[in-house]
Amino acid sequence: MPNPLNIIVPVYNEGANFPALHSAITSAIKTPFNAFVVYDFDEDNTVPVVRQVIDGGDQRFHLLKNTVGRGVVGALLSGFRSVNRGPVLVVMGDLSDDLGKVDEMVRRYEQGYQLVAASRYMPGGEQLGGPLLKRTLSRLAGRTLHALRGLPTSDPTNAFKLYDAEMLNSLNLESRGGFELSLEITVKAFLEGYRITEVPATWRDRTEGESRFRMWHWLPLYLRWYFFAFRPRSRRPAAVTA
Repeated sequence: MPNPLNIIVPVYNEGANFPALHSAITSAIKTPFNAFVVYDFDEDNTVPVVRQVIDGGDQRFHLLKNTVGRGVVGALLSGFRSVNRGPVLVVMGDLSDDLGKVDEMVRRYEQGYQLVAASRYMPGGEQLGGPLLKRTLSRLAGRTLHALRGLPTSDPTNAFKLYDAEMLNSLNLESRGGFELSLEITVKAFLEGYRITEVPATWRDRTEGESRFRMWHWLPLYLRWYFFAFRPRSRRPAAVTA
């Protein structure tokens, strides 16, 4: 693969989690990578922990300050803008994601897919923990978009995805709220004709800290992109860049 894997890790006071996350990333991912830990403010307790990792000799990790706007969407957009080519993987800093699936996701990218989703809702996938209402609505959204619209993944809301950087740069991303950005990217990539696939993965509720997801705040933002998915698709075939 001509370009190394670029991992974007948005964080918010994940200092307690980061040593375990660093260990998980370095032990589970065999693909060569660079990891960009994106933070909002200098006082974030993740920053000194990442600096210790870097000073300890792991030069694959980099600190990147969010310059777009505070919050997860600004952190992700800051990370995306730092990468021009190759695969871009989003990993949450709370140890929820199934990092053992990353090498398989990279292989799918090398086969020519421009978006590879880690799916909790396809056969072999699983979701452990988390609020019941959030789990139910997420599953319902994924299953109905898959069945009724033909979306090639049953889990479009999961943030744990691998994207082609050139594809990301081609999309007019509008989300400014937060976690709905993943759904927007998936829907717009689908409508533009990019190649999408999925691999089964297990999601586990966060081990430390407090989630910033607020159901009733985010729900209208998700609904916007859910209904956006039913717009006509582009007839332009997407180029295979991998």
